[in-house]
Amino acid sequence: MILALLLLVVALCVVLAGWAGWFVARDRAVILNQLWGGAVIEALILVQGVVAIVLGATGSGAGDPLLFWGYYATTLVILPVAAAWAFAERTRWSSVVLLVASLTVAFLEWRMWQIWTGA
Repeated sequence: MILALLLLVVALCVVLAGWAGWFVARDRAVILNQLWGGAVIEALILVQGVVAIVLGATGSGAGDPLLFWGYYATTLVILPVAAAWAFAERTRWSSVVLLVASLTVAFLEWRMWQIWTGA
């Protein structure tokens, strides 16, 4: 994994969580622009997967590949599920769902870095 890409994903997740938190505080539902922000994060996670495959094929892969790819698969699923839920739930709770999902992805990303580096 590339640390700069990981830090970008984590930073964007924190920004999206802050944006969703602002909407929670104002008692507002998720808007389409927030879902587009989640889509950008999801695209970066897909790029991260391609990078991980290439690095793994060249011999510098994760210390525990099964655990790493399990975390990756989970990370890949969380934002789309949260987006679908937020789209269906048109109340303040949609913003709560997006907030929790964004922070979860940020923490899972950090955990994937620990698995990758063997820390």
